[in-house]
Amino acid sequence: MATIVLGSQFGDEVMVLSISNRNFGGITVLLWQRNATTNDQAVGKGKLVDILCASSHICARSAGGNNAGHTIVANGITYDFHILPSGLVNPKCMNLIGSGVVVHVPSFFKELADLKEKGLDTEGRIYISDRAHVVFDLHQLVDGLEEQELGKGAVGTTKKGIGPSYSTKSARSGVRISEIFDKETIDSKLRTLAHSFQKRYGALLKGYDVEEEILRMDKYRSDLQEFVIDAIPLIESAQSSNDTKILVEGANALMLDVDYGTYPYVTSSNTGIGGVFTGLALSPFKVKEIIGVVKAYTTRVGGGPLPTEQLNEQGEKLQSIGREFGVTTGRKRRCGWLDLVIVKYSTAINHYTALNLTKLDILDDFPTIEVATAYKIDGEELESFPADLNKLARAEIVYTTLPGWQKPSTGAKAYYDLPKNARAYVEYIEAFVGVKVKYIGTGPAREDMIVRA
Repeated sequence: MATIVLGSQFGDEVMVLSISNRNFGGITVLLWQRNATTNDQAVGKGKLVDILCASSHICARSAGGNNAGHTIVANGITYDFHILPSGLVNPKCMNLIGSGVVVHVPSFFKELADLKEKGLDTEGRIYISDRAHVVFDLHQLVDGLEEQELGKGAVGTTKKGIGPSYSTKSARSGVRISEIFDKETIDSKLRTLAHSFQKRYGALLKGYDVEEEILRMDKYRSDLQEFVIDAIPLIESAQSSNDTKILVEGANALMLDVDYGTYPYVTSSNTGIGGVFTGLALSPFKVKEIIGVVKAYTTRVGGGPLPTEQLNEQGEKLQSIGREFGVTTGRKRRCGWLDLVIVKYSTAINHYTALNLTKLDILDDFPTIEVATAYKIDGEELESFPADLNKLARAEIVYTTLPGWQKPSTGAKAYYDLPKNARAYVEYIEAFVGVKVKYIGTGPAREDMIVRA
């Protein structure tokens, strides 16, 4: 059976705990969301992911592209991952960029070269699904132009070409990785794409030369051959095994999902549980446990709604103590109180069977703590998180005030090592959401994780 771990909020900071499959057999699938901090001491996700990679047989990306970042420190060496799966740090782990991912080929080779320069042997351990789609330099250029068009309504993309690539994929004018090996096909399709975008943007695309990009793709064609496979047999074989563990790496959490997130301030793929199944052809019947990862407060990078945002001393304190900075952009994360409306909404979509509460220790010095428990418009409570962002902007956020504990929780190893009010905070969350908080992160060290029976 499989265990899936999903980020439940805005995908800015999440953490996972490795689950042994000895207890129930079959495949263990562990999904963590990228955009982890580059500062390993912030919450220790680099160390935790290092643990996960070390015990995984296959590490796979299911969606997104190189628009998210993650850092692992292994054997004193710092490795940066964007498009590549971080299972490459484990010499026994096979790594797959799945069918739901969009791939900028130059970035793939650059990242691979950077890892090899640091002494990491990746030979025969990294593959790309032939069904994944290509991100061209053209897509990246258009990404910036689309943001300019939106003006004040700009989404705040990383300008890595992810959105435009998914757009052409959906419009059936995109290019699959498999088509790179057919020069006539890829040349024709890329010229057609360039002509279409030039009609839209005119002089703004004056600096782009489609023939130059065709020549660049020609250079990558032979080098790419050894990395591209039909991924379906690989996943099918893994699922038929009784002792294979798969680590699935997502890119952003539920509230950035293109269908269920704060549209249009979302990414361009399905970041929830649905994207895992479609992006890798995993069987939902193999799933035993789905763990939602919830930060003890709520953060977001860039534009879009953050209903509980605190533009005050409290927000600054959360940002400072939590070391909240975006990896890919370097921007400060916007910070607010824990939004349980969002967590409950996320649970309804991803069907969590357990929660992992992270960064509880960041709240240690607050005398009181607010949690959002409802949204109201004209005195009427909304049934769920609204799709209409104008409606959300009008909503009154209803808070419940809980007492802080003002005692250190950092490094607590057992649940009853936590201060009484910290335990009350945890129990309030699980009672409201209706899901047990099974894992609690209490500090930066690898071992700072409480596991409740």
